Amino acid sequence: MRRLTERRLVIATHNAGKLREIAELLNPFGIETVSAGQLGLDEPAETEETFAGNARIKAHHAARQTGLPALSDDSGIVVDALDGAPGVHTADWAETPSGRDFPMAMKKVWDLLEERQAPFPRTARFVCTLCLAWPDGHDEIFEGNVEGQIVWPMRGTRGFGFDPVFLPEGESETFGEMDPQRKHAMSHRARAFAAMVAACLA
Repeated sequence: MRRLTERRLVIATHNAGKLREIAELLNPFGIETVSAGQLGLDEPAETEETFAGNARIKAHHAARQTGLPALSDDSGIVVDALDGAPGVHTADWAETPSGRDFPMAMKKVWDLLEERQAPFPRTARFVCTLCLAWPDGHDEIFEGNVEGQIVWPMRGTRGFGFDPVFLPEGESETFGEMDPQRKHAMSHRARAFAAMVAACLA
């Protein structure tokens, strides 16, 4: 495992919610973060069918363009009764001509579960794969999962993406209802991040 010794890191995302969560997680380590969006970098095509594959595309793209180490996050929700969908296509399910519409995407997931008469609980997991890449082409991969189920109707206005319909295992609040600090402590992103910290920062 390669240690991260640089103090400036590009977060390879144009998603403000992801940037905020990752910046908060990195803050205790004194690492300055700047996003690909803030630097005006273009978004590479995510052509892989795995979270790790797409995370690698994004991190290496940002590292090559900036000459700085870059951290990318490819994450999504995997619904068992939908054969793992939306999975790596989670954000695509929310795409509309006028931007991403996650309430529409959440309704689509629920409607498909209803159509299939999926049994309860409608199990699902959030998956997060982090790729830490350096300009010389080296990278490290870390994954975190959180198990739970899809619930309806949507609950809560906190978080982002599919948070309002995801009830983590053993909890009474969805990620959309949960206090952000509590969510950050148990989320798929936090678990992947803990693995990265242990390997590259601690």
